[in-house]
Amino acid sequence: MEKREALYAGKAKSVYVTDDPDRLILHFRDDTSAFDGQKKEALARKGMVNNKFNAFIMGKLEEAGIPTHFDGLLSDTECMVKKLDMIPVECVVRNVAAGSLCRRLGVEEGRELTPPTFELFLKNDEQHDPMINESLAETFGWATPEQLAEMKALTFKVNVVLKQLFKDGDMLLVDYKLEFGVFHGQIVLGDEFSPDGCRLWDANTREKMDKDRFRQGLGGVIEAYEEVGRRIGVAFD
Repeated sequence: MEKREALYAGKAKSVYVTDDPDRLILHFRDDTSAFDGQKKEALARKGMVNNKFNAFIMGKLEEAGIPTHFDGLLSDTECMVKKLDMIPVECVVRNVAAGSLCRRLGVEEGRELTPPTFELFLKNDEQHDPMINESLAETFGWATPEQLAEMKALTFKVNVVLKQLFKDGDMLLVDYKLEFGVFHGQIVLGDEFSPDGCRLWDANTREKMDKDRFRQGLGGVIEAYEEVGRRIGVAFD
């Protein structure tokens, strides 16, 4: 497989085309950002940690029958993925109240949400990823009702798998976001799953072990990511 020119550079990953029109290469960089890019920093080892963490999680989801774009690791910071026609709608599941949910609704942080909530957000940096609903997604052509139904079903299937995985590591999967795309007519999980895109707390102390450590200036960001991985069996060496 030949790596060619860069297709896109996001906040923390770069995407490269290859000589296979159906495959891309993702490069996980050490860059970290928050608050729509207002806070930025390069954290040593982050690219490697997130790349290997994501590979482990995608493998677990594939084992559970959830289709993903992940094809395999290429190096410490790169992996091969299927080229998806991305759907610009983020799916968010919340198992425990935190973050924007608390700010919007005045709910106390840490409240268990039964059943878990499901929300949709438009992936649009300029508009700060506004919250949307199925009607808006259909009207503006962001996704079809059939796609939205499949995305929701897969998002909750992911929740079942990962809640138990992190529970076995004495952690709470507080919330997370997923992105999907279409590959040869099939809805497939894309982007990444790492502590950058979810909230994880120690089940006993409620210590934050995710990107909130960067957002809130708590320090020890990569150390926390590595501890999360260690607890669930990710090999970083």
